[in-house]
Amino acid sequence: MTAAQFRSGVPGDWFVDPVNLGVPGVRRATPTEEDNPLGWQTDALCAQTDPEAFFPEKGGSTRDAKRICTSCDVRGECLEYALQNDERFGIWGGLSERERRKLKRRAS
Repeated sequence: MTAAQFRSGVPGDWFVDPVNLGVPGVRRATPTEEDNPLGWQTDALCAQTDPEAFFPEKGGSTRDAKRICTSCDVRGECLEYALQNDERFGIWGGLSERERRKLKRRAS
C-alpha cells in the first residue's frame, strides 16, 4: 500500500484543535478573560487530579500535592488567589497554609 492510498481513506478534517475542543491545559486568551478572574482554574492541574491530595488531614503529607503544583502552568495565579482570599486550608500555588502565612508576614 502506498502513502497516497493510505491517506485517501483519511478525512480532510481529521484534525481536532485542542483549543477549540476545550482540553485542560490549553487555553485561548480571550478579551472576556478579564471578566472571569477564575478562568485560570480551567488550566489547573489539581482540577484533573484527586482533590484530597490538596486538602490533607492535619499532619498528613503535602508532598504529592506540591509535586503536582511544581509543573502547573497557573501556579502563580493560584497562589495569588489564595493570598488575596485568605485561603486557610489546603495547598494553593504549591504552598501550605503555614507557608502562605509566613509569606504574608515577610511581605508586610
